[in-house]
Order: sequence, then structure tokens, then C-alpha cells
Amino acid sequence: MTQADVATPKRTRDIIAKYGFSFKKSLGQNFLIDQNVLRNIVEAAELDKTKGALEIGPGIGALTQHLAETAGRVTAVEIDQRLIPILHDVFQGTENVHVEHGDVLKLDLRGLLEQQFVGLTGVSVVANLPYYVTTPILMKLLEEKLPLENIVVMIQKEVAVRMAAKPGGKEYGSLSVAVQYYCVPELVCTVPHTVFIPQPNVDSAVIKLKLRDKPPVEVADEDHFFRTVQASFAQRRKTIANNLSAFIGKANRDKVVPLLEGCGIDPARRGETLSIVEFAAVSHALQQAGF
Repeated sequence: MTQADVATPKRTRDIIAKYGFSFKKSLGQNFLIDQNVLRNIVEAAELDKTKGALEIGPGIGALTQHLAETAGRVTAVEIDQRLIPILHDVFQGTENVHVEHGDVLKLDLRGLLEQQFVGLTGVSVVANLPYYVTTPILMKLLEEKLPLENIVVMIQKEVAVRMAAKPGGKEYGSLSVAVQYYCVPELVCTVPHTVFIPQPNVDSAVIKLKLRDKPPVEVADEDHFFRTVQASFAQRRKTIANNLSAFIGKANRDKVVPLLEGCGIDPARRGETLSIVEFAAVSHALQQAGF
């Protein structure tokens, strides 16, 4: 490497001491100190010098450093103002790294991508995301239909498992359906809590979300489709018929069973057994019936 590795226990502690940095629990700050995990993350993103990487929450730059060596350009968005001068120092003279101070949930990401990655053949999001804000960030990236190739993120292991879950298991839920509507998920590796400073209470996992060219099923109204999915999981122990009865109103509950049977779905099934294709059929039937 052209400069000392950031992701070692000694270098991380040296940087923290040099700048008098203190961790903010409210920002979910945990700095990774494992080179192998970083290599796995970057490799999964399928980057090269013709491609760009958008990093969210770079911390002191452990992942940023690896991205800069592989990608043509890296834009790192950091919410914590105290980390901006540290990142500028660490990457002084690294011409393909741009540090952006801001809250990714409030930024115009489409505009940022257009501005920062001109002339590159593709862009992926690569990040070690804070646990507390994982789902809002990922759903923003997906719902805004940004021109991304891959999203490779390290997140809480339990959440990663839910995103990749198939129908029929207890991990499968509305988050699984939402993610898989937009992406093909793949669990890359699990990451023990011991390779962070400070150590979080739970283990992490790296998940790769490969953006689909188009969803696996055609729906006329995406908002209605996702509302139907959420309603179907409202009370997991209840049948799909009971959950949908609550969704459309008790006065119309007698219409739910024939509606489901018309879709070829047993009303006694639970939401966790339905595929994306089946949810799309239910949403369509509900809309056709005026719900």
C-alpha cells in the first residue's frame, strides 16, 4: 500500500489519539480493524479503475483506503463534522478520493452521482453502515432507483439474513420482499464483533445487493404492492386472510377469502410463505376489487 494501513488496531488507536476523537454512540460508530474483511467487501463490489464507489460513513477511512486503490473514484459521505479534517489528512494527496460532509438521508444522491462520477462506466455503493440507520439508507438507495450496479454493505448479521431470506422461514418478511424486488441478494461473509473498535454487541455480515434491470414481477402500483406486503406481515401469527381483512376493513372481510382463492392462494397460509409473484397477484386483485 502507498500509505500505512488505517485498518490496524495500532493505526486506528494512533489516529483516534492524535485527534482526540471520541466515539458517539448515537452515530453507531465502530471502526473496522480487519484487512481481510475489507478485501472481501471491495472484491464483492466488482470495482476497477473504470468504476466509481460511493461510500457512506467512512469513519477514519479504513474502507476508503482500499476502495481508492481499486476504483477510479471514491466519494465518501460522512455525517460527523469531527471526522472531516481527519479524512482530509489521511487522504491528502490521494487524488481520486472526495470527502463530502452531509447526511446521506437528506442529500440529493442522484445529483451527487452525476457530479462525482462523470466518465466512469458504473457506480456501486460500498459501506460499513451504522446499525441504527441501515434500513432507511438502503431503502432510500433502492426507492430512488439510482443508477447503481451493486450495493455492498456491512450491516448487522440478523438484518442481512432477513434481506436474503427465502419464503417459508421466520427471517422472511416485508424487508426481504422489498430488497428482493429491487435486487438479487448474496451473503458474502459474516464478521465477528471482535474486529471493531469499539466492539459492538452483535456480529455483522457483508451483503451484496446486485441491482436488477427490472423487478422480478410487474406491478401496476408499487406503493400499493408494498402496502399489501406490509399488511400481510402485520401480525405474523395470523393467516394471510386475517391480516388482509384488517387491511381492507372488517366490513369487507367476507371478500378476502374468495379474492385469495381467485389468486390460487390458500387463505389459511401465512404471509411468510408467499413469494413476490404471489404478493403481486394479491395486490393486483385487491386493486381490481377497489381496495
